[in-house]
Amino acid sequence: MPPNDRDRRIADNLRLVHACANRFRGRGIEYDDLFSAGCIGLCKAADGFSPERGFAFSTYAVPVILGEIRHLFRDGGGVKISRSLKERARKAQRLREQLEETLGREPRLSELAEAFGVSDCEMAELLVVSQPTVSLTAADETGTRQLDVPVDSGEDAIQNALALREALKALPETDRRLIELRYFEGLTQVRTAERLGLTQVQVSRRERAALLAMRKRLTG
Repeated sequence: MPPNDRDRRIADNLRLVHACANRFRGRGIEYDDLFSAGCIGLCKAADGFSPERGFAFSTYAVPVILGEIRHLFRDGGGVKISRSLKERARKAQRLREQLEETLGREPRLSELAEAFGVSDCEMAELLVVSQPTVSLTAADETGTRQLDVPVDSGEDAIQNALALREALKALPETDRRLIELRYFEGLTQVRTAERLGLTQVQVSRRERAALLAMRKRLTG
C-alpha cells in the first residue's frame, strides 16, 4: 500500500524531531524521551496540517513538536515505557535487522512500518525504544562536544533567526537554495536534487559542507 500524504510527511520530517530534541539536550531528560515526545508532536502536526493555509509543513510542525517536548519538563519526567512496548520494540528491531540482510541496505522507515503493520510514526517510536541511550556528551562529527542548550526565550528566537538569515546569505546561491529546499520547504534529498539539477550524492555532499560552513559562521 503506497504511503498517504500524512505518512509521507511524517517519514520525510523526522529530521525536524531530531533538530527540536537537540535543543533540549543536557536539561535532565534523556534524548530518547525527548525524541519520543517529538515524534508524538510530529504525528499531531501531520494530523492537523492543512496545505491550504499557504505555508510549509515544517513551519507548522516545529511549534507542535516543541510543545510536546516541553510537556516532558512540565510533567517532571520522561516517557514511561511499558513491558509490552519494550517487547514490541525488540520485535521491530529484529525485523529491521532481517530486512537489512534481505535488502542489502538499511530499510526505509516506510518499509519497516508496512512490514510491521503500523504507521511510520509508531515505527519511529518503536525503533527509538529499542536503541541504547544516547550520551549527552558524545562527540559530534566535527569532534566537538555537545553543549547544554537552554530553552529559547522569545528574544533568543529572534536573534537566532537573524543569525541564521545572515549565515544563509553568506552561502553560494546554489547551496543557499539547497538549504532552503531541505530545511525550510521540507524536501527530501532526491526531490532537492531534481529541483537543482544535481544528483542525490551531490546534494548530500553539498548539504554537509553548507551546514558545516553555517555552523562555523554561527559559532565563530
